Amino acid sequence: MLTVENIREKIVNGETALGIELGSTRIKGVLLTSEIETIAVGSYGWENKLENGVWTYDLAEAWKGVQTCFANLAQEVKTKYDVELKRIGSIGISAMMHGYLAFDAKDELLVPFRTWRNNITGEAADYLTKALEFNIPQRWSVAHIYQAVLNKEPHVPEIKFFTTLAGYIHWQLCGEKVLGIGDASGMFPIDENIASYDKDMLKKFDELENIRNLPWKLENILPAVLPAGKVAGILTEAGARLLDPTGVLEAGATMAPPEGDAGTGMVGTNSVRKRTGNISVGTSAFSMNVLEEPLKAVHRDIDIVTTPDGAPVAMVHVNNCSSDINAWAGLFGEFAKALGVEVAPDTLYSVLFNQVKEAAADAGGLVNYSFLSGENITDTQAGRPMFVRTPHSKMNLGNFMLAQLYSAFATLKIGMDVLINEEHVKTDVMLAQGGLFKTPVIGQQVLANALEIPITIMDSAGEGGPWGMAVLAVYTKFCDDTVALADFLDEKVFKDASATTLAPQPEGVEGCRSFIKRFQAGIEVENAAGKAFVDE
Repeated sequence: MLTVENIREKIVNGETALGIELGSTRIKGVLLTSEIETIAVGSYGWENKLENGVWTYDLAEAWKGVQTCFANLAQEVKTKYDVELKRIGSIGISAMMHGYLAFDAKDELLVPFRTWRNNITGEAADYLTKALEFNIPQRWSVAHIYQAVLNKEPHVPEIKFFTTLAGYIHWQLCGEKVLGIGDASGMFPIDENIASYDKDMLKKFDELENIRNLPWKLENILPAVLPAGKVAGILTEAGARLLDPTGVLEAGATMAPPEGDAGTGMVGTNSVRKRTGNISVGTSAFSMNVLEEPLKAVHRDIDIVTTPDGAPVAMVHVNNCSSDINAWAGLFGEFAKALGVEVAPDTLYSVLFNQVKEAAADAGGLVNYSFLSGENITDTQAGRPMFVRTPHSKMNLGNFMLAQLYSAFATLKIGMDVLINEEHVKTDVMLAQGGLFKTPVIGQQVLANALEIPITIMDSAGEGGPWGMAVLAVYTKFCDDTVALADFLDEKVFKDASATTLAPQPEGVEGCRSFIKRFQAGIEVENAAGKAFVDE
């Protein structure tokens, strides 16, 4: 443990690393020392918007959020250590993976940012999966650009560069059009042997009838690919002003390769080594299993991405997880306020989650569909959150909250069953992270019961993705480049980490199976409900 004076000296000398992650609902920054000790944090809340049928974020608000996040963090440094944050040794940017940010020759955005959440590329995703013989999900960047081609959108011939949100922010800070290999693997398939985009698939794409006459080749408009640890640029003066408009922050910080939230989740849970895995839950949820060998078949519910150092990973991604729980928690908070009781959010969630202790194992026959947006695994094109019960269901708060948690994990379970039952993927340890686990035991035990596997939660890395990105920034600047990322994490970052593991409970497993049986039986009704409504 460093003393205050030691930390102050490191801040002054720039022996620090900053990770900023633009997540679905929060932009958050974490500042670490080169010894992986947290110095300060900052955050900013934001939300996506459904505009003209497209889920998007305003990039002006992205910069407002990044600047507010940095200002909060710098103020904490000033308050705690009585120094200004003038120098930073290394900086890493991460964000939600996938999506579509396309720019013209003047580096101007051609169409509003299309996020991972959109289910508007089904035709493109299906066609590319067959053409490339590789699963291309709807949210992948290449699916977005090909759907724009199929739609004959007028901006397509003007594209000179397209990237992810992390790649965009990184580019603006240092001028480099690059991506970390993990984030790049959500744009286009990666060849592990060359640690870059698959050459054969690039050729197949460029030879497609709808592509061959366009004025660009895909490889020329994609960002360059870098593995973890490589220098990805230097913070420019203009970039320093984007982060810190006050003018205090100096240029010159080493930039780590920008990564996606899946990669930072793997780092934050020490699961980049083969036969390890992690689950991240938030607005969306995904599981990551680092593979020993390729899968035997192409599965539409399983993406193949990579770790930040390029190892192949089987990813089960679901678009909907905690949003419906958050909506119901907000309603209960309003009810409490109407009674004259102000309840802090952490207390509210803790009280609600602890009601699960009194629930029936099958949630009393209640069923919930947490689909705020469409869901690929269940072929749900339009989101329509729906809570269902029969006259004989046991409607009480405990059962209601358990149904909410089961619903948050049900689609992930459907996808993971393919990995476990059909591909027989072996994982030595499965770690979980996310806000649903802040209340001890409850969410962790429900997830273990739902997936029918032991779930481990580490006591460290409490700041999640941005902490993982800051660790990657430390790895880039302060680590010998001969040390493998997995060894760096084992020996320097997680050497003394403690963790808690919960095994599935037989009664809970049976109860969740019953819930999921009801859940799957009603999917057609849920999908019909989604189609029956038109968003304004």
